[in-house]
Amino acid sequence: MTIDKQALRQLAERATKGPWRAFSDIGTETYAIHTRRDKRCGNVIKWAGFDCQKNAKANAEFIAAANPATVLALLDELEHYKSREERVTKLVMDNSTSWDALYKKLEAAEKHIAELEARSVILPEPISVLHRRDFTDAHRAIYAYPEAEVNAALAAAGIKVKE
Repeated sequence: MTIDKQALRQLAERATKGPWRAFSDIGTETYAIHTRRDKRCGNVIKWAGFDCQKNAKANAEFIAAANPATVLALLDELEHYKSREERVTKLVMDNSTSWDALYKKLEAAEKHIAELEARSVILPEPISVLHRRDFTDAHRAIYAYPEAEVNAALAAAGIKVKE
């Protein structure tokens, strides 16, 4: 259903102003809608319903609640949220390309990190560096790696060594 909001706004602006009230007229068995400020008790609508239908009272109460002020307030609120939706949509569209680029960079970085973490380096056998007779077993347990062999193993794995 498409609503002509501009036409509805114009109709509401031309309609009887003020809050509307629904009441029943026992003498005529009708339901009427009038404004409180109307000193003559003139009716906006006086209605018996269709074939004295049972829901005529509920219909009159609804019509009173859907008065011009309510319709205008709903249209204003709808306009506010439509404008807000347009602004948010524009922000999302403006930022979507940068989000796409950032997401692609993130995926590439995560892939690169996984590749780096998957590499392994096989180090050369360590050699004991302390062989003097007066050293204890703890001294003789100190080992070192030959620097040239370690650097070669790192280079083979693609790891740069700063000197």
